[in-house]
Amino acid sequence: MLRDRKIGVIGGGKMGGALIDGMISRGLVQPSAVTVSDTLAERREELKARCGVTVTADNRIAVRDADLVILAVKPQNMAEVLADLAHDLTARPVIVSIAAGISTAFIEGSCPAPLRVIRVMPNTPAMVGAGATALTRGRNATAEDLALGREIFAAVGMTVEVEEGLMDVVTGLSGSGPAYAFLFIEALTEAGVGLGLAPETALGLASQTLLGAAKLCLQGEKSPAELRAMVTSPGGTTLEGLKALNAGGFRETVVAAVAAATERSRELGKARR
Repeated sequence: MLRDRKIGVIGGGKMGGALIDGMISRGLVQPSAVTVSDTLAERREELKARCGVTVTADNRIAVRDADLVILAVKPQNMAEVLADLAHDLTARPVIVSIAAGISTAFIEGSCPAPLRVIRVMPNTPAMVGAGATALTRGRNATAEDLALGREIFAAVGMTVEVEEGLMDVVTGLSGSGPAYAFLFIEALTEAGVGLGLAPETALGLASQTLLGAAKLCLQGEKSPAELRAMVTSPGGTTLEGLKALNAGGFRETVVAAVAAATERSRELGKARR
């Protein structure tokens, strides 16, 4: 679906760069079809050299002939960017926004044209092609527009569709979730080192363990509870470890973390709209 379309990317940072890499490496678009705008000259030159895309410092040039516009800017900069593009964005291109907390209604209301907006919540593992991305569409976007958005983010991981009212929950779960996983890996590594393992050995074992466990869950053949039961023998080592986690309120703490992050996302969203 992306073939033969011109794409404008506003913001060539980590996530914008990851999307460009994913689309080009998978052959979804040709480098010549992509124009990227970024305020940093060094970032523009890096993207031009690495990806072969057209670069500019002018957002208006990036969107001028685009069939699809990706808004990969920080949430606090979105209002300024949209104000600058108010008379350049039209009903023709699909607008894909990855700015956390910025509603489709906010983007639609920023321009006189009836914009076709897809709001997206990706996460940082998209930078290594293992992202988890939720998408929702605004009032003017079509099912075909949403499918186009999913094609882009499928290039850097898995995608799901949710109602816009649940995007804050997605932010608290998968948007912030990598940080929870990194903290768990840190803790496992610290425990291994404290008990005698070399740091690089402990980190490798901890990281691969979480990766493998996640892959088993994604196979979908058994639930996480069933997989946990498979590893937990009566009177064995895993059971003792799980008892310690339960005594420390591990499950309740994780649930509370997601709830807290979700609430913060709601607060930030209200402040930005």
